[in-house]
Amino acid sequence: MHKLAMILFVVSSSATAQWPNHPAAGVPRKADGKVDQTGPVPRTADGKPDLSGVWMPRNSSALFSLGQDLKPGDMQPWAEAIYKQHGENYRNDNDGINCLPPGPKAGMGVGRFPTKIIQTPNLVLTLYEYQTIFRQIFTDGRTLPGDPNPTWMGYSVGRWEGDTLVVTTAGYNDRSTIDLAGHPHTEALRVIEHFHRIDAYMDPARFARRI
Repeated sequence: MHKLAMILFVVSSSATAQWPNHPAAGVPRKADGKVDQTGPVPRTADGKPDLSGVWMPRNSSALFSLGQDLKPGDMQPWAEAIYKQHGENYRNDNDGINCLPPGPKAGMGVGRFPTKIIQTPNLVLTLYEYQTIFRQIFTDGRTLPGDPNPTWMGYSVGRWEGDTLVVTTAGYNDRSTIDLAGHPHTEALRVIEHFHRIDAYMDPARFARRI
């Protein structure tokens, strides 16, 4: 596939609490005890925005077809052949149909399941309810591995640019697709995500993905 650069904006809202009678610590509240949905962004001890929490991605058309704007000739012949094959067999050989990890699709809310983010000074964990998979985003200054062993979810490193966490992921295997429509990718795929929390509670996480 030719070099593809697309920006996808996905707005998330926090998922329903699993223990509704146990108020979450650190959540800003009004005088009547209700959550102040427009309060300031919570921050960690080092001043970084705190992305920790349980998030439910909203529907994204890009999840279903990231290549929806591709024109004839934009895909390399081998990729177009695989994409056509996926369509002809009703995508029965895609990773999702076979209950395999979603690879680069995970950040777009595959399955519309909630995702939990756990933020520490040197590591951000994303725990997906979908297939109970996870990602590790290292924020300790390391770089991506030079010759990674390809994996389903790849290898992720992050850095802060102001209040935005920029995450780069590489080292995917080529057995997943970049969307539910079945567009393929190679092991050279690299994904860049921007995480920027905009307030305390309502619509708190907005990120852009470049592939």
